[in-house]
Amino acid sequence: MASLSLYNSLTRRKEAFEPIVPGHVGLYVCGPTVSGESHLGHARPFITFDVLYRYLMHLGYKVRYVRNITDAGHFEEEGREAEDKVAKKAVLEKLEPMELVQKYTNMFHWAMREFNNLEPSIEPTATGHIVEQIGMIERILQDGYAYVVNGSVYFDVGRYHADFGGKGMPYGILSGRDLEEQLETTRALESQDEKRSKADFALWKNAPEGHIMQWKSPWGMGFPGWHIECSAMSTKYLGEEFDIHGGGMDLQFPHHECEIAQSAVCNHRIPARYWLHNNMITINGRKMGKSYNNVIRLSELFSGTHPILEQAYSPMTVRFFILQTHYRSTLDFGNEALQAAERGLRRLWDAFSHLEAMPEGTGAEGSAGDVALDARCTGLLGELDSFMDDDLNTAKVLANLFELVPVVNSLKDGHIPAGALSVSTLGLMRRKFRTYLVDVFGLRDEKAADSGRLDSVLTLLAEIRKDARARKDFVTSDRIRNQLQTIGIQLKDEKDGTTSWSFL
Repeated sequence: MASLSLYNSLTRRKEAFEPIVPGHVGLYVCGPTVSGESHLGHARPFITFDVLYRYLMHLGYKVRYVRNITDAGHFEEEGREAEDKVAKKAVLEKLEPMELVQKYTNMFHWAMREFNNLEPSIEPTATGHIVEQIGMIERILQDGYAYVVNGSVYFDVGRYHADFGGKGMPYGILSGRDLEEQLETTRALESQDEKRSKADFALWKNAPEGHIMQWKSPWGMGFPGWHIECSAMSTKYLGEEFDIHGGGMDLQFPHHECEIAQSAVCNHRIPARYWLHNNMITINGRKMGKSYNNVIRLSELFSGTHPILEQAYSPMTVRFFILQTHYRSTLDFGNEALQAAERGLRRLWDAFSHLEAMPEGTGAEGSAGDVALDARCTGLLGELDSFMDDDLNTAKVLANLFELVPVVNSLKDGHIPAGALSVSTLGLMRRKFRTYLVDVFGLRDEKAADSGRLDSVLTLLAEIRKDARARKDFVTSDRIRNQLQTIGIQLKDEKDGTTSWSFL
């Protein structure tokens, strides 16, 4: 296997990646909360970890990729433990809670397909794993690291920190936060009077009157806390210790910190060896927030209907734009930057298409050709793998591919003869462009996809028109022909009864 190194948030340094089981990787990524439509902020982590998934498989690993769906309300610790976001939104939309969950799960899957993300190996739901979550809470209680108050169960952070700090697993090990600092800065929150300490967090909440989503438990009717679901599902599908846990930087604390504490009590170890976090997205230099009116839903991004957007941006433009910046750097979205990405992607893809169209065996044999240019191209191509092995540096890979675009364009235009590069170099260039643009980065030619869809639509219209003519419904037949003609598409009836079309 290649010498892949990843930045581990747990140790705060790059480390050589060594899976627990040689040749196999267990990857867990925190999935969406399906109480609403996914927005631009959700695009980055799922694209980032899709690229990691693809690259690990490219390196030859067998990967089990687990990405959960939070459909139990996403019960927040920061003052809203009793607020069920799913139930609240269901009331607003006049839907049953699970009807709303299904609606937004479908929309999330649609967005992932638009981004050309691969499906995970397993996609467990929080509501489908209540039994596992209750079992884990019972173990934490039995070991004395949780307590019950009025039908709710809270994790005892202070006792955990005192006991596990000496074992190298203090509370704050991932985020670097000091527990005493947390106690001083934590503001007064709902249910604080039930807790022994402000730092304690809910494992299970007693369901208040009228709470829609609730389940039976040893402590009464209630619902799970947010953090316990990921601990339960990652343990079930990847074991007590697995290779990589991923998510956005905003999940590092408290979510991932609490996951570590829960799993450490139950399994006596930190659940994942490597913790990867992508940095945040800003929009025109500002954080996303309702007060700035810059929370852009993915459907708005693709259609261009949000007021701050100057145009629609295709899923591949967004994906490409995200990959132009290293995943651990802040990424600022803006119309100008996205439009530049749109042009850059088209330029890169056109070069790739030309390489694909070149016949096999094109190029100079032996030592003929431009030796300096050939060496420069092989040098740029040779760096691609090392850039990806260095903590997934997609930005540097794309920069090198862009360096090669003028060479490809000069070959296409005849400014550089085909014999300037060797057969092996042109073959390597073709393979590397395909490997990275298509296989690893997951990009696709939207122009070709649109053309294919247009063919299907026009074929359908031609069939409808043919049926109308057979029924002597010439009004409908002529309307289809004339309307298409006004938008620059001409239908032509052939002698064999078929209909062809062409652009005017």
